[in-house]
Amino acid sequence: MALDTGSRAGEPRRARSARRGGPGSPDDSAASAPPPAVPDGGIRWWQRLRRDRTLLLMVAPAVGLLALFNYVPLIWTTVAFKDYDPFTQGLWTSPWVGLDNFNLLFDDSRFWDAFTNTLGITFIQLVLFFPLTIALALLVNSVLSQRIRGLVQSILYLPHFFSWVLVITVFQQMLGGAGLLAQQLRQHGYEGFDLMTDPGVFKFLVTAQLVWKDGGWGVIVFLAALSAVSQDLYEAAAVDGANRWRRMWHVTLPALRPVIALLLVLRVGDSLTVGFEQILLQRDAVGPGASEVFDTYVWWVGIANTDYGIAAAGGLIKGAFSLVLVLIANKVAHMLGEQGVYQK
Repeated sequence: MALDTGSRAGEPRRARSARRGGPGSPDDSAASAPPPAVPDGGIRWWQRLRRDRTLLLMVAPAVGLLALFNYVPLIWTTVAFKDYDPFTQGLWTSPWVGLDNFNLLFDDSRFWDAFTNTLGITFIQLVLFFPLTIALALLVNSVLSQRIRGLVQSILYLPHFFSWVLVITVFQQMLGGAGLLAQQLRQHGYEGFDLMTDPGVFKFLVTAQLVWKDGGWGVIVFLAALSAVSQDLYEAAAVDGANRWRRMWHVTLPALRPVIALLLVLRVGDSLTVGFEQILLQRDAVGPGASEVFDTYVWWVGIANTDYGIAAAGGLIKGAFSLVLVLIANKVAHMLGEQGVYQK
């Protein structure tokens, strides 16, 4: 018995604890193991649905409108592959014609003229309009007086609320053959001019109209980005000896880079839309050879002539081309270290 008692006394503590079910026992290890993790941060989907029911009800009308006007009409894209006539045959009974509408579109020289004019106007607007909005934002942001800054912003924003009819009328009264500038030149012995009917300057004319109408409105996004820049960065740069141009180059422009990249990607994706109403109002003055763009071509050939198959084919081409441009521009933004429209 003594030997047995000694053996028990010399028994390791862990073994005795295991026999008694103490802290070192396997049962205790199993009991102290963490419970299996519940997905989604410990909240199940029906719990999150119940928790966020108020927010979901708030966005439900917007989602419904988006689905009604943006996704349900996608059913009618099948018109591009049909001989569609809404008056005698419906969508479901119109005969399939395959790629005939696309072949007619590609064989039309007016389509390629419109495509070329659209890209030309887009390129000029990217080179002139986009940098001008950034320059306007920098100029407005440099104004120290809040009252003067508010006055300048109001003057720049005001033309955005004008209709294109009013904008073109103002340009006609200034730059037309009977406009103010032409009359002043004639009164002083010079030959007048009519820029509103000159096909050679039409692309620059529509860009100038866009700058006057929407240049100030485009400044809003850049001013919002500039308001988030800490003043400590400017003060630190000034202490280091940076002048105003250095502070703009090393502090202001880096703060605008993400916004510039995002807006540039969106603008490239919308390159085939250069202002339908603006171009349509001036199309007859300069002729379709200089003013025909993608949207006006689809309107006159597809809608006005009731050839809805060609109109739908043109819309599909425009959407596919815009998607490719967005993907390419967003990839370039990622290569430059910016987020773009979506992350990698």
